[in-house]
Amino acid sequence: MGGKAEQNVVIVGGGFAGFQVAKQLSKTLDAKRYNLILINSRSYAISIPATVRLVVDAESKLEETAFVKLDRLYANGNGETKVGVVTSIEAQPGVPGGAVVLASGERISYAVLILATGSKWTGPSGIPENEADVLPFVNAWRQKFAKAKHVVIVGGGAVGIELAGEVKDLYPTKKVTIVHGGNELINATYGPSLRKGLEKRLRARGVQFMFNEYIDDIPEAGVVGISTRSGKHISDADLVVSARGGRPNTDYVSSLGEDALNGHGFVKIKPTMQLLNHPSIFALGDIIDWTEQKQIAKLIWHVPVVVANVASFLNGVAPTKKYAGASEIIVITNGKKGGMGYFGFFGGFTLGDWFAWLVKSRHFMVPKFRKDLGY
Repeated sequence: MGGKAEQNVVIVGGGFAGFQVAKQLSKTLDAKRYNLILINSRSYAISIPATVRLVVDAESKLEETAFVKLDRLYANGNGETKVGVVTSIEAQPGVPGGAVVLASGERISYAVLILATGSKWTGPSGIPENEADVLPFVNAWRQKFAKAKHVVIVGGGAVGIELAGEVKDLYPTKKVTIVHGGNELINATYGPSLRKGLEKRLRARGVQFMFNEYIDDIPEAGVVGISTRSGKHISDADLVVSARGGRPNTDYVSSLGEDALNGHGFVKIKPTMQLLNHPSIFALGDIIDWTEQKQIAKLIWHVPVVVANVASFLNGVAPTKKYAGASEIIVITNGKKGGMGYFGFFGGFTLGDWFAWLVKSRHFMVPKFRKDLGY
């Protein structure tokens, strides 16, 4: 695998983090020295934020716009996309270079490896890796939401809130309940204005809440009735939907040894975004062991650090650009016309429905996603 050059720069994961790094590196890498290879489980990237609308609303036709081929992002054609799933990494601590091994058995060597595999999701956001399974999965969820009389969403974070808004957009009279382990929506990172504001907006649409409650096992669609961990029963619930937070998609990284990941599966990194014992491996996005909320907005700060330090490393210079964290920013939709935004600087402030509509709710930023990928 590889082009004309002798060495490869390999990126694992073609989501927001991976394709942005690939796009930037394709502008600067010397194609005579390095082949740029982006490995992704599908031939296209998916705008993950848009999946909450994709799986509810067939009329959105987001499967036609939010799935974008990874074939036009490279500057001057300087790069290639390889469809495959990395199952392990072959590398020795402190020794530059190595190889990744794919599920197919293929082995691809690297001079530099960049890990950008993002989060694994459950429920309707858990889009299958195999392309042939994606549309059947999406259509099955659309049918589940259409048939359900009482949708119970497990998890009151951003995904759960946004799903509730999408269901209420399409089915205004359908019963929707959010079951959340905290005493308010999302988490304390964002302050009371956002948390209470979103709850108020959803209550106005008829969404009900069960706070400080947990549902441990998700029943099959159509099974009627569910009990919380504390024993409270929702007798008419006929669709229970997992909207729990994602977990890092890093099983393959464990091949580097137990010191590569923390206890929750996040990749341990230096501020230069290099792995602790593997200077030729970099990581960014949702998978890094860094105390911050896992969001696409963080890539504004992650990507330049990785791109600059990869260039330094390949030129034989010790990487010096350091990641120092970023302000918390989030926009959470409430259907196509509303939502709220939060900005963590200036002491933290929120913006309301018009702002959320302008930047996210009306299109989930899919036009920008497509443009970034050359479409």
